[in-house]
Amino acid sequence: PMVTWPMFAEQFYNEKLLVDVLKIGAPVGSKVNKFWSSKGEDAVVTREEIAKVVTLLMGREEESIEMRRKAQKLGDAAKKTIEEGGSS
Repeated sequence: PMVTWPMFAEQFYNEKLLVDVLKIGAPVGSKVNKFWSSKGEDAVVTREEIAKVVTLLMGREEESIEMRRKAQKLGDAAKKTIEEGGSS
């Protein structure tokens, strides 16, 4: 699983893919593109927010276990594609 912390450009789309589509990510960080943000405090992330997300990903709850299982499955598929005779 991944902690997502988008800051600008396509990173917000990458976060959406990891969190909402693949369901192997947990968001923390900016909710808006810093480049277009008029105030710097939009980019501030507290230690409590980070601790909450890390605890989620490292935890023993069903959601945490499922994220790790999905991430492992995607990793195995990626390894298979680069093996000899793989699709890549």
